[in-house]
Amino acid sequence: MRRGPAPSISRQDRPDKKINPHGTAFLHSDCLRHSQEQIEGKDMKFERSETGFILSHKGRIVLRHSHSSPMLFVGRGSATYDMYRGNFDIKDYVSERIALRCFTLKGGGQTIGIDFHYEGEHQITLSAEETPEGRLKISFLDAREGLNRVWLRLDASKDEKIYGCGEQLTYFNLRGHNFPLWTSEPGVGRNKASYITFQADVKDRAGGDYYNTNYPQPTFLSSERYFVHLQTTAYADFDFRHKDFHELQCWAIPDHLLFDCEPSFPALMHNISALFGTQPELPDWVLDGVILGIQGGTDVTLEKLQKARAAGVKVAGAWCQDWQGIKMTSFGKRLQWDWQWNPELYPGLDQKIHELKRDGIRFLGYINPYVLEDFPLYQEAVSKGYLATRQDGSKYVVDFGEFYCGVVDFTKPEACDWYKQVIKTNMIDFGLDGWMADFGEYLPTDCTLANGKSAEIEHNDWPRRWAKINHEAIEEAGKTDDILFFMRAGYTGIQRYCHTLWAGDQCVNWNIDDGMPSVINGALSSGLLGNGIHHSDIGGYTTLHGMKRDRELFMRWAEMAAFTPMMRTHEGNRPLDNHQFDTDTETLCHLARMTRIFTHLKPYIKAAVKENAMTGMPVQRPLFMHYEGDALSYEVMYEYLFGRDLLVAPVYEQGATSRKLYLPPDQWIHIWSLEHYQGGWVEVEAPIGKPAVFCRAASADAVLFGKIPDAADDLL
Repeated sequence: MRRGPAPSISRQDRPDKKINPHGTAFLHSDCLRHSQEQIEGKDMKFERSETGFILSHKGRIVLRHSHSSPMLFVGRGSATYDMYRGNFDIKDYVSERIALRCFTLKGGGQTIGIDFHYEGEHQITLSAEETPEGRLKISFLDAREGLNRVWLRLDASKDEKIYGCGEQLTYFNLRGHNFPLWTSEPGVGRNKASYITFQADVKDRAGGDYYNTNYPQPTFLSSERYFVHLQTTAYADFDFRHKDFHELQCWAIPDHLLFDCEPSFPALMHNISALFGTQPELPDWVLDGVILGIQGGTDVTLEKLQKARAAGVKVAGAWCQDWQGIKMTSFGKRLQWDWQWNPELYPGLDQKIHELKRDGIRFLGYINPYVLEDFPLYQEAVSKGYLATRQDGSKYVVDFGEFYCGVVDFTKPEACDWYKQVIKTNMIDFGLDGWMADFGEYLPTDCTLANGKSAEIEHNDWPRRWAKINHEAIEEAGKTDDILFFMRAGYTGIQRYCHTLWAGDQCVNWNIDDGMPSVINGALSSGLLGNGIHHSDIGGYTTLHGMKRDRELFMRWAEMAAFTPMMRTHEGNRPLDNHQFDTDTETLCHLARMTRIFTHLKPYIKAAVKENAMTGMPVQRPLFMHYEGDALSYEVMYEYLFGRDLLVAPVYEQGATSRKLYLPPDQWIHIWSLEHYQGGWVEVEAPIGKPAVFCRAASADAVLFGKIPDAADDLL
């Protein structure tokens, strides 16, 4: 997604003043006619001065408005969206931006109404009230006809740190940057200064930038223990570059803004999860080992499973994304998007899938929200009117890279029921115990949907709709406790439907913007918004422009995955170019070692997963979650708390055999050497097979952690 040139603006920031014949300015009289007053609710407080006001909640200033420094701007704009295979080039032409300096109060009781006007004409009303849950809710009401741009400034302090905005991969602390919020392909490289991103832009229009993400969300948290959520599905841009305010831009009139603060971060997590919902607990079998990504058919799958188990790898499942067949393109091996078993590639799978399950190995597949043109599901959807169309009702298909697909219209209840039935019949009844629910980001803005809403407004909400389809299909089949699906796309509300996020299509390299380190930021940022179960493709996925996965990267990624809620490998888009889990004996033995650690920690991980479902506390946590008084804990990157009592600092630099890391103030034990540390910056040896992991000395699970080395070396 690239921003266009600076827009043309009329009346931008123009003050509400008139010029008298002598050339001096005076304010509109209605800006001055009220004396100072104060309105208080239980936690909400409104204080009015001669030319402005302050709105606070629980002692925290939210809005600070004055004639010289207005907190609200409105206007008009026209956006263009050029999508190419999930990558968006977005430009906006702003024709009007007005600083709303003048206001009047209306209403009373528990609600504060603030009418904003410009040159005597009403523009918009903000209505502030306390919700039954104790949050501050600011609604946007009665906007002047034609307004479709809002800029809202929230009070900020210069030293606070900001987190969230969905799954952000380059930065964890968002302060100092702005973040356009639009679900899309994240791009390759995600850094305009890198050669890989340049190559991807030139060849595929797919380079991306630091803010591109499959999962954006207009919600953020502050180091000062408050959160803000803007309820909208329109394109938004959250700007954290100003020392005194955060500016939230929205390309529609938002529904409302929610604000709340808490005395601690665990309490804030509980508050957020109560708002958005929480993920269900993982099926028990997921913690019994790695889910191996395998392609190539029945015989290949069985052979690789046997080879892995013979090497001591703890295997929970086989994930065969090509279970419905393949298509070869210039990008590499792609899938045949017609969601049913392909007996030519997977002969006998209808029987083998049940034999594998009896042997302790689950079988997982793949699906996405699109149907391949001229294949059976596409033809059925066309005949029933279940696909998005052009404005005139004619055929609409999307280019996915040398093949075209129809968009199942999830705004049509009958289409939702039909797609859920496809999942229940072709996947669940067939015997699948899980799948990747891919994509969700590709809804084009120029298609026509059954509910009559603009696809531009529906675009960001599409991942939530897609997650809901999968969740309800599983729930209606009575299998929520036993079937797993995982997604990369997301937006507000996905928390209650998506069983686990995966980090998307990282490059098969060490790059901090789009390689292995970016996964850590992704897990922590999305976890703070209620997505506490997160994982990634071990070894990465994107194999383009000379990138090839090597043994060291795979091994280091597997080490990190052993200390996440789920382990899963992927061959990548060009498997023959990548080092795989079974490329050599050394890699197999290393993976076996990591899976033994993972399964040894099963009771600990299971308890953390349950805590996530009950309270919203993520499994992977930033250090400040439990060390709020430690200033350095807010700045540290590329390490995390795994549950309450393990600290994990993955080795993310190629060739490194040691790791410098920060330990918050506590008593810590290095799990390999058993040496004790008091906290602060330390450096430990971290050869391959012994990642930098520490346990808290006072943990109730200290005995379990003390046996990690024995579990890793146990070949029985």
